[in-house]
Amino acid sequence: MAGPLPREAIGVGACLRSCAKALWLLVFMISGPLASAAEPGVKQRIRAIESGLLPPVLVKGETPIESSLSDRMQALHIPAVSVAVIHHGKIDWAKGFGVTQKGGPPVDPHTLFQAASVSKVVAAIAAMKLVQAGKIDLSADANRYLKVWKIPDDRKVTPLELLTHTSGITENYFPGYVPDVALPTLVQMLNGDPPANNKPVRVDILPGSSWKYSGGNFLVIQQLLDDVTETDFQKLATDSVLVPFDMRASTFAFPLPQKLASNAAMAYRSDGEPVVGGPRVHPESASAGLWSTPSDLAKLAIGVQGSLSGKNKRVISPSTARLMLTPVNNQQAIGFVVGGSTDRKYFNHGGVNFGYRCLLVAYQDGEGVAVMTNSDNGEALIQEIVRTVAYEYAWPDYAPPVRTLAAVDPAAFDRYQGAYRFPSGTVITFWRTGSQIHSLISGQQIVPLYPSSEREYFLKTVDARWVFPINAGQEGSSARIYQNGQAQTAQKIDDQGIAVAFAEATEGRIKDQTASPSSEAALRRLILGLAAGMPNYDDMVPAYADINRRQLTMLQAALNRLGMIESIAFKSVGAAGQDVYDVTFEHGTREFRILLESDGRIHAAEFSP
Repeated sequence: MAGPLPREAIGVGACLRSCAKALWLLVFMISGPLASAAEPGVKQRIRAIESGLLPPVLVKGETPIESSLSDRMQALHIPAVSVAVIHHGKIDWAKGFGVTQKGGPPVDPHTLFQAASVSKVVAAIAAMKLVQAGKIDLSADANRYLKVWKIPDDRKVTPLELLTHTSGITENYFPGYVPDVALPTLVQMLNGDPPANNKPVRVDILPGSSWKYSGGNFLVIQQLLDDVTETDFQKLATDSVLVPFDMRASTFAFPLPQKLASNAAMAYRSDGEPVVGGPRVHPESASAGLWSTPSDLAKLAIGVQGSLSGKNKRVISPSTARLMLTPVNNQQAIGFVVGGSTDRKYFNHGGVNFGYRCLLVAYQDGEGVAVMTNSDNGEALIQEIVRTVAYEYAWPDYAPPVRTLAAVDPAAFDRYQGAYRFPSGTVITFWRTGSQIHSLISGQQIVPLYPSSEREYFLKTVDARWVFPINAGQEGSSARIYQNGQAQTAQKIDDQGIAVAFAEATEGRIKDQTASPSSEAALRRLILGLAAGMPNYDDMVPAYADINRRQLTMLQAALNRLGMIESIAFKSVGAAGQDVYDVTFEHGTREFRILLESDGRIHAAEFSP
């Protein structure tokens, strides 16, 4: 396989085909490597991660602004990150960076992190092994296999629909439990009965009709596997997947045994503070309960790669592996998301738990990378590491693209200024300040645009480009964005004057660090309404109102534990224009973030319970 182009070649027309996976929306210590670090090429690649993380987009003729891993970890408040790279079907190198917790020991390749939703991949492989043995029929009614609990709602849901998030099952995310509290049984979680902290797992849309990511699918899969095998899921997953794939550092044990916790990375929030109470406990094992290392996740990918090629048939056969990696709905396959070109396909899965972020990416031909972090900010760093690995190993996807900056009169953009609405209802606003063109999506940061022609503009913060048709200056016209290998069209709407004024005001508030005139009152109303169990959903955009409806019981309980509001003090304006307040209650102070739309409705608000 060819190596990467020299980085200085960017200025003389280097061209990399890319499909960057960034979503445009969210004391440095190093251990020794686990494998073949003596090889010069490997040392160079490790140094690229340590000192030369690449930006999302490279511009022809410009020297890329590279970042050191230690600087990025410090800026993002990430104490620990661990990486394992797969090359030619083997672990090329694995290394830990940082410390397991502030003031704690250094990270090494054996340090455990929560793998979060990558747990679903292990569960999917365990299920497919039973499919292969003829014990589960993917197209049968899942209730045929469920014994102690049944899927309600009188709708047939198949194991295939559960494994591909097309079942219509509810409960997207499980927050886990603070250590040392009473834990629910699997049936209690499925029914939403105390002490479970989730709502009942139900079918709320027609099974098979659409894709909807839901951890509830794999809670049902966990029960189904328990019933079919009459074996606890932890033992089944260990015996049928973890041990055969040599993932001997990994475990579904909960709580994590003390002998393993001593070398586990502790969980941290986005502000750099530890998760209160420590890492959450996840009895929802098949959905979020795996503790692992990047090397073990790499072994999982290598196992699937080996199954696909026929070199490793200990867990699943080549035909079963091919079935697992065949898309069922868009890019969703069984357990994995798949993509890439016809001759170079990849499969991946990410993970999000409180205080942890991770990602496993692997090509079918023996390349890949696993990255694990112990911070809510981990996604940003993971993207930077993966794109730099992709560049160094000359992958056809994930590496930063090279764009050409054109000499265009900034005033040429004026006819495109205004607000545009996506089919989802999301609005993006474009405007020009002097020679700089800006764009803003509610809830995201203001992003500069750069011309590659009078009608095409690209971003440097993410691999995305906008193309404006000739008539885009007219009301009712459209603009098209190309990102992640897909295209979306946004229609121009008639409130562009209001939208541009709001965007410019947001830009000014961020610069001057001044609060929105109405955000404090909106926050007070929101807190009082949630605490009373009667929030005014008309004060919220539909998506945020839906979140509050689903989490109302949990939010009400958390706010009632804090007691009455004593004071609200403005702190700052975040990068996306959200106002940050310290709210002091009878029983403690919490930081709240609130973001308003141009019409005064709440776009989003959050706090740490």
